[in-house]
Amino acid sequence: MIYQNDKKENPQNQFSDALKQLELGKLLRKSNITKSCGISAYEVFQFLLLLAFQGKNLFRFLNSKHKDQAVSKNTYYRFLNETSYNWSKFLMLLAVKVTVAFDSLTRPERVKVLILDDSVIKRNRSKTVELLARVFDHVEHKCQKGFTLLTLGWSDGYSFIPTGFNLLSSATKSNRYNEVSDKIDHRTNGYKVRKESMIPKTDAAILLIKNALNAGIKADYVLMDTWFTTEPMIKEILETGIHAIGMVKQLKQRYTYNGKQYKLPELKKFVSFEGTRNIFGSLVVATKTGIPVKIVFVRNRNKKSECLYILSTDISLDNAEIVRIYGNRWSIECFFKSSKSFLKLGTEFQSHNYGAMVSHTTIVFTRYIILEWIRRNRNDQKTYGELFFMFCEDIQDMDLTNALQSLMALFVEHISTLSADITSFIKSKVNEWMLSQASFIQALFGNICWES
Repeated sequence: MIYQNDKKENPQNQFSDALKQLELGKLLRKSNITKSCGISAYEVFQFLLLLAFQGKNLFRFLNSKHKDQAVSKNTYYRFLNETSYNWSKFLMLLAVKVTVAFDSLTRPERVKVLILDDSVIKRNRSKTVELLARVFDHVEHKCQKGFTLLTLGWSDGYSFIPTGFNLLSSATKSNRYNEVSDKIDHRTNGYKVRKESMIPKTDAAILLIKNALNAGIKADYVLMDTWFTTEPMIKEILETGIHAIGMVKQLKQRYTYNGKQYKLPELKKFVSFEGTRNIFGSLVVATKTGIPVKIVFVRNRNKKSECLYILSTDISLDNAEIVRIYGNRWSIECFFKSSKSFLKLGTEFQSHNYGAMVSHTTIVFTRYIILEWIRRNRNDQKTYGELFFMFCEDIQDMDLTNALQSLMALFVEHISTLSADITSFIKSKVNEWMLSQASFIQALFGNICWES
């Protein structure tokens, strides 16, 4: 594992360098993620953080030839289940640290946004999972057993950083298969996140936005899809001090234009749809409660007989700028895809404990942030899939360095038993060989002692 090689300060170990730069140990302590005895919480966290890059789950790793590098299974599950740990605070502290660093790399006038979206974590084969609920999957258009992962992220148009999440159960009791365990102390952070999982999705979304802004994350707009772009949601966002941009669905809502009320399809008659351009035009209208908004009419490339409606509460923005800013919302879709495909979101641990699922989700989000940190610092255009497999290979290379060091130590010990003239000849050849190797291999053998 990488953390066992930290003491050797391997210059090739980019992942361990990132852990040091981000000072994860300090952030864990600030979030009350500590242990009173035994292996430290930082080491347990590092092991779980790097587990996805091993190509094995926890069970397979503990039964592999590398099992000496780990501790007992119970230690890891107790760590994941602990109710006193404040995982939401840890993720927020890490997100603030990274976004402040990224913010310093761009021009002050560059637009920064918060992106809100959700994804379903399926548990269709489960029965006794704490707070398991019946949730609607908008992708497959049917109900699933599982949870709704409501996520808020920050983006500057280049990087995406998750700032918080709520693993939602259901606000309707009849949709919940199981309730909160009666063994949970109501004074703990674990009970607090369980209570928050049962609030309505819109309330949870506003809470995530307020927490991010109060923590010091800077953003100009909140980007949303059609489910969140409603008048009550827009009003709540404006009260936080930032604007909202979102796609609008053709429902029964009406907008006031030139003193009269119209539905979205009826507003189309005031815009010219001739020509080949993708942005047909825009109208400044008012919502039912009088909020002024600009609606931009955009060509629907998938169905040319229809158009898309993008709503912005900042009516001073140019049409093309509204569309460009809204395009940043795609980064959260890439985040969900990468997290599920490569970082084992929702599949690495099949715990029945709700707190363990929150802990694991935070660990997955931390993996993504570290990969983004490395990619940004290297100015690398690699996809997250390429980065993931590259670090899997790096961890395997660390096993190779340990093997080389052990082999060289055995070699030095053996030649000390030979005659002096043979030994001096071998030493000169070994020195020539080492000088011909790459610098990181030379560094592995820098402490070789030739004395008998």
